[in-house]
Amino acid sequence: MKTKYLTLILSLLILIISCSSSVNYSEKFKTETSGKYLFNADDVITISYDDNSLYMHWRGIKSKPVATDTNEFFVSDLYQKLRFVQHPKTRERYLSVISESNPDSISYDYIKVNDTYKTPSEHLEEKNFDKALEGLLAIKEKDSMSEFINQYKFNRIGYRYIRDNNFEDAIGVLEMNTKLHPSSPNTYDSLGQAYLVSGDSLNAYHNYKKAYNLNKGNRRAQKYIDAYESKMD
Repeated sequence: MKTKYLTLILSLLILIISCSSSVNYSEKFKTETSGKYLFNADDVITISYDDNSLYMHWRGIKSKPVATDTNEFFVSDLYQKLRFVQHPKTRERYLSVISESNPDSISYDYIKVNDTYKTPSEHLEEKNFDKALEGLLAIKEKDSMSEFINQYKFNRIGYRYIRDNNFEDAIGVLEMNTKLHPSSPNTYDSLGQAYLVSGDSLNAYHNYKKAYNLNKGNRRAQKYIDAYESKMD
């Protein structure tokens, strides 16, 4: 049994090596297919070539898929076989998932985007909050329940900046969150706190007031509003 298992593994390795080594990519093909493909609304796959080898960059990991044909390759991380396709009408390029039940069918799964394209998460990491918001609002328009616009995720990022005394970026993230979730009292409460610890009492007041108007049970907001307005009298 052990000998048969080892033989099977060896056979698979030989098959993989033979498939990968027998594929030759033209320079034209490499130019047309290398670049970024949108895996989902906030994630990209990047295809590149090193000499005659195809590489895939995905979620921080660079891997070498098994090339089974010039136009096809197998990705173990996805457990999917992919092929490069071009839409006959739009002429846009895609990575197509090859169906196990119907391998001759063509689907348009992961669209190729410009090399300069950045996901909302990439903009957020680079602290380009306006660009991040633009991308996130586009996601929200298509799916208002998307996990990518979860308000609590941005709250955690904002409070992490607050703990680091990075109030400017905390305000940037939390203000973005209020625009993504304008009906949530929690987002205004968090932004109010960020302004308060930064020393901006006026903007703290405005945001605590918005939070309180959306949730009359917010005692912290009410306490601050009362204290601020008493000083104005």
